[in-house]
Amino acid sequence: MPGRSTATAVFAYGATAGLVADLALGDPRRGHPVAAFGRAAGAVERLLWRDHRGWGALHTAVCAGGAAAVGALAARAVRGRNAAGVALTAASVWAVVGGTTLGREANAIGGALAVGDLEVARERLPHLCGRDPQSLDGPAMARAVVESVAENTSDAVVGALVWGAAAGVPGLLGFRAVNTLDAMVGHRSPRYRRFGWASARLDDLAGWPGARLTAALAVAAGGDPRGAVRAWRADAAKHPSPNAGPVEAAFAGALGVRLGGTLSYGGRVEHRPVLNGTGRPVEVADIARAVALSRRVTALTLGVCVGGRMIVNALKRRGA
Repeated sequence: MPGRSTATAVFAYGATAGLVADLALGDPRRGHPVAAFGRAAGAVERLLWRDHRGWGALHTAVCAGGAAAVGALAARAVRGRNAAGVALTAASVWAVVGGTTLGREANAIGGALAVGDLEVARERLPHLCGRDPQSLDGPAMARAVVESVAENTSDAVVGALVWGAAAGVPGLLGFRAVNTLDAMVGHRSPRYRRFGWASARLDDLAGWPGARLTAALAVAAGGDPRGAVRAWRADAAKHPSPNAGPVEAAFAGALGVRLGGTLSYGGRVEHRPVLNGTGRPVEVADIARAVALSRRVTALTLGVCVGGRMIVNALKRRGA
């Protein structure tokens, strides 16, 4: 069985390789592992769906638990073989993170908005978020993109790396499974209000540490640390999501822009509180700034996760 320092090295090299693979390749256009999980979860839903929280909890346990179990079995199969462990970790990180595709989609929408092609921007917006694109003008789409970059930096990158550092490959796969289930059944619709309750609450719990780390690193990596802290403290709790609130508020303060306000999901209009009310309205150029901040946060997250494991190992050795 490898020692703690060896396991940390395997995670460090594997996570770095996985992020490099994501940077070079992005998400595969066909055969994405997350899409395959989504199809499997959909099949389980068709078998288990009842308008009942208990059945929804069973669905969550089967799908998320199954993903974590696959990760545990794979990790066990390569135990003691460091090169294989690095390769497995790298493949898992590449499969579950989506930072490069997030940035590409955001910049593509920004490019369309910059030349005034609102139709192309509206066509691409659903690739990034669930807003109703036809109800949005150019500035509203730019704001939606910046908010999505902020939230997905936590959901699609930082949260996964945090759980990977804490629990290895099972943590990586389990976190992505939970996050995917929340996107599939966690929203408040007549069909999923009860059935999706467990997935939504588990996603809130699993996303809590990654969201706070994302917000803290946005403070450190942004252009206005004081503004980011001020917006985080003043406005995060106003957001209906306990995890999106800190992230979007910190990004808003770091970028010096105003987020939140009226939006539309699936024909349902929501009036959300304004985040960083002293900031200016979002401009198209802020999309590229948000993507750049997301990338800096990603790099810092890798360092924090590896450093955190090293510190924990050192403390354990001292206490042994």
